[in-house]
Amino acid sequence: MLISISTGTLFIFPLRKAFQTAFDVGFDGVELIINQDFQEVNTRRVLMEMSEILPILSIHAPFMPLDGWGSPIDSLKRCVELAANCNIPLVNFHPPSWMGVELRFWRWMHRIIDFQKEIGQGEVTLTLENMPWVGRFKINPHILASTDKMIHFLQERNLYLTFDCTHMGSGKTNFINDFYLFYNTGRIKNIHFSDYGHGREHLLPGHGILPLTRFLNHLRTTDYSQNLTLELSPHEFPNDIEIIARSLKEILEYLRRETKKLTP
Repeated sequence: MLISISTGTLFIFPLRKAFQTAFDVGFDGVELIINQDFQEVNTRRVLMEMSEILPILSIHAPFMPLDGWGSPIDSLKRCVELAANCNIPLVNFHPPSWMGVELRFWRWMHRIIDFQKEIGQGEVTLTLENMPWVGRFKINPHILASTDKMIHFLQERNLYLTFDCTHMGSGKTNFINDFYLFYNTGRIKNIHFSDYGHGREHLLPGHGILPLTRFLNHLRTTDYSQNLTLELSPHEFPNDIEIIARSLKEILEYLRRETKKLTP
């Protein structure tokens, strides 16, 4: 299992500083979020430069409109092309939002028979992310909110999953059963790890209400050998790189300790 960190966790710092911090702390790699920083740059050059500091294990496709990136379909295809060119093995993306009336995106997804072959070109693994329940009435504004429907779609269209703990926990505090339903399909290729509580997502472990240590202990008993990605809100930290680095080291030690295989 490789333990990665999302660049969103270190969003308040320039990208190079974020990568250098992740390297200094000891993470195995980085999940790179394509955000506003990539609107007017040579993205391929940036990816190659950053990967010299620490491997980019996955790309998170844009989840908001960006100048020059086109529609969600265009931006996803561009991310896959960049990943293939830069030897990045995985691209993750969000499903369409029915509340946002992303009907074109949804129709396009339904036309794909085999995501790995048609979009990933057999070179890049594509993962769809489960999304959160939000608001006072706990509504999930994205398609495939149901675990059963998501599993059916993944299997039918040869698509893999990024299992997000805080998103699943926003609807089901004890989400471990749903994790196993997904795990038993063999479709999980990436896990986003963070806590959830009181309507707030991507909290530090222990700042919410999710059974994260128990989840990690369950994960340890499986044969899972893909990415475990720490994805925290940057608002969880003070604006001090030394304090952030110390906190991340403690979390990384915790993740490695709780997922370490037990010897007979």
